[in-house]
Amino acid sequence: MNTQIFDAIAEVLLEQFHVDAIRIRPDTTLESLGLDSLVLMEFVFAVEDRFSVRIPEDQLDPRRAGITLEHLTDVLEDAVLQPLASTAKAA
Repeated sequence: MNTQIFDAIAEVLLEQFHVDAIRIRPDTTLESLGLDSLVLMEFVFAVEDRFSVRIPEDQLDPRRAGITLEHLTDVLEDAVLQPLASTAKAA
């Protein structure tokens, strides 16, 4: 798990969604954050904006049960690194 990405996700949760810091752990599920389904979608959009990526819903659907912050971190890491790997191959 990329700690820089996780820390950025935690920052979004703290600053924009006012989630209690004690609830923000890698094994925390999205549904246990206390955010309703609409706010969960807003949270995912905010995280995508933070990293300037869009994650297809088939890779990350915040309405699906059991998605942890660690999983979100991993999906974001793949989304951020994938364009970099494509650029490196082209060079």
